[in-house]
Amino acid sequence: MRTHRTYRVVSPLALLILIASCSKHERAPHEPDAAAAAAPAMAEAAADAGALAAPAPQARSRQALPPPAPGVAASQLASDALVQADPQRRFIRTAQAAFQVGDVYRTALAIEDEAAAQGGFVLDNDIQAQVQRVESRSLGDGRRLELSEYRLQGTLTVRVPSDRTQAFLRAIAAQMEFLERRGFHARDAQFDLLRQQLARQRAQETQQDLGDAVQAGGRLGDKAGAIQSRDAARASRDEALVAQKEFEDRVAFSTITLSLRQDAQVRKAERVDVDAVFRDNGPGFFRRLGEALAVGWRGGLEAVVALAALWPLWLVVFAVVFGWRRWRRKPAAA
Repeated sequence: MRTHRTYRVVSPLALLILIASCSKHERAPHEPDAAAAAAPAMAEAAADAGALAAPAPQARSRQALPPPAPGVAASQLASDALVQADPQRRFIRTAQAAFQVGDVYRTALAIEDEAAAQGGFVLDNDIQAQVQRVESRSLGDGRRLELSEYRLQGTLTVRVPSDRTQAFLRAIAAQMEFLERRGFHARDAQFDLLRQQLARQRAQETQQDLGDAVQAGGRLGDKAGAIQSRDAARASRDEALVAQKEFEDRVAFSTITLSLRQDAQVRKAERVDVDAVFRDNGPGFFRRLGEALAVGWRGGLEAVVALAALWPLWLVVFAVVFGWRRWRRKPAAA
């Protein structure tokens, strides 16, 4: 009877211990699954945080944009006179531009490089500094501060292929700070070409006729004159050929004259004060006083000598004075 009661008390306790141990064993295998399930959530949260921290694509692209170039707009150096083409016409293109730049020497080098890149070349490059005014003041100790206001100006003449003229001008627009003047010209030179072709043809015909006349025979004097005339015809033919080549070159390459200038600048330099140096190294007071007295004495002597050289004048003056006094002393008539 007592034994049966003990069994009833122990059995529920053992059952509770068994259930608790089973639940622990069941949770242990599932813990890695929970961590694995939480990993994607943590990764997604980290991605969201990174997305919030990173700048928007539009904002990043705005920051990457370069600042606007400070030059003249390329459209200001565009014209149909530089690009128009007609198979029946031949154009001689020229252009002129005057503009202000930040650095004359740097811009001149950039223009030369661009002309070479476009297949052209430079005819001349002339840069000079024009001094506007000069002021100076003494610094003491034989030194003088000199301030010079000057302005750099340059003129470049370049030649580029006619079909690349507008591209060249657009490329150098970024070198300009202010466009003062520009001009484009396209001269129709088809009649000039025709005139040169006809001149060349005449020269060839004249040479042929003279050659036939020489071969036909005749007197020696006539032959000599014919030979000279033939040489003159050959010279005319050569000149016509050179003129045609020059014309073709002017058509193939445009001529561009560029005038560039820079803002006024001030040059500061220390110079030797020559006047101060001579003054500081000159004679002392007493020496200068002695020299002044000597100069005065010599001047007085020179004055006496000059007055002595005028003795005829003094003689006339003495005679006039003597006569006037005698006349004053003469008693009045009764």
